[in-house]
Amino acid sequence: MIKDFDDQINDNDEVLELDDFCEECKKEDPSVSQNLILTGFKNCNSCKLSKTIFPI
Repeated sequence: MIKDFDDQINDNDEVLELDDFCEECKKEDPSVSQNLILTGFKNCNSCKLSKTIFPI
């Protein structure tokens, strides 16, 4: 009746890595992991600000 945790995980599930590299500028910044948790995007604070001001 109780399933193991390993049985619930599918092999097709995508796992995000918590590295500190921005997807926009490819620079390492500690704010990337914070923004990933808050917004779901791997952007540094400067790229996040530029996307807020210029949302193209």
